[in-house]
Amino acid sequence: MRRSFCFLLALLAHSAFADVTLPALITDNMVLQQKSTVALWGWATPGEAVTVMGGWQKKPVKATADAQGNWLVRVPTGKAGGPYTLTVQGNNQLTINNVLLGEVWLCSGQSNMAFPISKGASNWMTGVQNEAEVLPKATYPAIRMFTVAQKVADEPQRDVQGSWVVCSPQTVGTFSAVAYFFGQEIHAKTGVPVGLIHSSWGGTPAESWTRREVLEQNPELRPILTRYADGLTQRPAYETALAAWKREKERNPKSTKLKPAEPLSATSNKSPAKLYNGMIRGLEPYTLRGTIWYQGESNAERAYQYRTLFPALIASWRQAWQQPTMPFYFVQIAPHKGQNPEIREAQLVTWQTVPNTGMVVTTDVGDSLDIHPRDKQTVGLRLARWALRNEYGQSKLEASGPLYKYMKKEGDKVRIIFEHAEGLQKTSGLLREFTVAGADSVFHPAQARLDGSTVVVWSEQVPQPVAVRFGWSKSPMPNLFNAAGLPASPFRTDAWPTPTQGKN
Repeated sequence: MRRSFCFLLALLAHSAFADVTLPALITDNMVLQQKSTVALWGWATPGEAVTVMGGWQKKPVKATADAQGNWLVRVPTGKAGGPYTLTVQGNNQLTINNVLLGEVWLCSGQSNMAFPISKGASNWMTGVQNEAEVLPKATYPAIRMFTVAQKVADEPQRDVQGSWVVCSPQTVGTFSAVAYFFGQEIHAKTGVPVGLIHSSWGGTPAESWTRREVLEQNPELRPILTRYADGLTQRPAYETALAAWKREKERNPKSTKLKPAEPLSATSNKSPAKLYNGMIRGLEPYTLRGTIWYQGESNAERAYQYRTLFPALIASWRQAWQQPTMPFYFVQIAPHKGQNPEIREAQLVTWQTVPNTGMVVTTDVGDSLDIHPRDKQTVGLRLARWALRNEYGQSKLEASGPLYKYMKKEGDKVRIIFEHAEGLQKTSGLLREFTVAGADSVFHPAQARLDGSTVVVWSEQVPQPVAVRFGWSKSPMPNLFNAAGLPASPFRTDAWPTPTQGKN
């Protein structure tokens, strides 16, 4: 009897292990990248044969689970369409329903990407300014949304938590507003299904979304890991100091003693690589058309380092997905009293130096008192411009506002030459936000006037100008646009040292 019971337990354990299983992304309602060879994967018994058959396929694709039980197939897809059924057959059979072929985009970053359509539980989740108009119209059965559950992880995870949902007024309210407006515009302009994978977390720096190996291998980024390790060492002393501070506040509520600064903990979502491990690794290698990104606020204090960190993140994601030219479109940080101009410059430098990227300028839709401006529709539509222009054949569509190209000295004046300057114009009044400096590096407010596709800048206080800056403040309010209605990016013509250089 005992022998039979043990045999039954062993048989049940083997049967459970033998079942083919799939990652969270490969579930009902998913969108697979059209006109591609998409990666589909899962787990099974080592050596188990797995057959994958999609309703659009003429013949199945087969794989064998490796020694660790991993299997992966590459399945060709045709043009956009569906719904289809996807069948995965091993020792058991799994059926995935309501599958569409279309365009798949990863949408990531911090709180301005996480910001939902509707008002949420947290104070910063105020909802978009046109929620009452947008929400009732959000019936788009061909737009599918996947939100990755927030997770901090010490080691790379093989899967994420989440599920695909069909876009409707009932489901879209809690979804990323920027991602939704981007996807809705792509769908409207192309007529094809769109899959949006949303993975973001408010208040997080770029290093949290970056593979640890990337940080380890770059001398300019290793200090991030050193600071984290030092924080772990300092944790006991911090706990002691915090307890003493609390006792002091209890004894004397009017005490002005500052609360001790908290170092990073092992469970912090700001810890390097932890969000990559928990929220990005498990998405690989799901085939994407590209990525949109809204992040940078949490790196502003180390903005100069971001010039290295952000391109390294982009390169590592492209490598992980084996898509070396994967489009990567991002948002330049909006004006706010807590954001220095250097972080916008770091993002501009990334756009100028990293191929297949695009940058959205937001100086006209920011809020100097709210780091979460409520106009997310403009941001999403401007991101969509980059994709429509570069991926969807609308090559005549202007995607960028005016970008500084070079300057020419003309006596006591400076002429600024721009790219993307067709129909250069100002919206009202005099041109704002220009400053000029001489060799002493002291900047003075400048006058400026349009001259065709250029701007002439001068100041009576600077008879020998050598440098010009535009929008170089925490909360600029410039009024320089091109004919497409896109704002000019803040810039500087000098390379003089700035406050965040050397901060790492």
